[in-house]
Amino acid sequence: MNPTLIWDSETAILIDTGTPGQLEQIRAAMDDCGVSMDKLKAIILTHQDTDHIGSLPEILQESDGGIEVYAHQMEKPYIEGNLPLIKVNLDSMAWQLESLSEDECGKVVAYLLENSPKAKVDRTLADRQELPYCGGIQVIYTPGHISLYLKQSKTLVVGDAMFSVEGILRGPHPQSTPDMNTAFRSLEKYLDYDIKSVICYHGGLSRYNVKEQLQELVRKV
Repeated sequence: MNPTLIWDSETAILIDTGTPGQLEQIRAAMDDCGVSMDKLKAIILTHQDTDHIGSLPEILQESDGGIEVYAHQMEKPYIEGNLPLIKVNLDSMAWQLESLSEDECGKVVAYLLENSPKAKVDRTLADRQELPYCGGIQVIYTPGHISLYLKQSKTLVVGDAMFSVEGILRGPHPQSTPDMNTAFRSLEKYLDYDIKSVICYHGGLSRYNVKEQLQELVRKV
C-alpha cells in the first residue's frame, strides 16, 4: 500500500490513510521526510475501501480538529457511515487472515462491514476541480475513484484505478473491478495531462515512459 504525502513550506496533504491501526507507521514515515503531524492540514481520499480510509479516524482524533477531509461526493455517505461499504479489501490483510478458516474469514468481513472506519467528510470533490495546495492538485474522476494530478511535479496519483508491477502499469485490477471495460475507457482522461510519473496505491511509483504505457493501456479497450 502506498499512501502519498505531499508538502511545501506551509502545508502537508495526505492522500489515503492505509488500514486501521497504521497511524504510527504513517507518523514514522512522515518523520522520515521531516514533516511533523501538526503540519498535516488535509486528507484526500481516493475512494471508500478499508485499506484507504482505515486510519482516518485515528489521524483525525490525533489532530484535534485541525485536518479537513476531502472525498468525491459519491463516496461521502460510505465514508461517513450512512451507507455500508461496498466491499472490504482483504488483500491488504492477507498476512493476518492466512491462518483463519473460510468461516472465520467470513466473520472478519462481516465485522469490518459492520464496524468500518467512519469520519466526517468536510469537503466534496468534483471532476476537474482544482485544489490550491502544494502548487495545485487537479481532481480526475474515474468510476469508483478519484485520481489526483499534482501540477508542480507532473505526478498522477491513481488510487486503485491502476496497479503496477516493478514500475510497469497494469491497468485496473480485475479482482476488484466489476466493469473492466468502463474502467479501461476511463483511463483516456489521463492522456489530457503531461504526466511524468504515476503513483499506484498497489505497486507504488512508475516513472518509465508512463505516457507511452498509458497510451498502450487505452489502446487495449
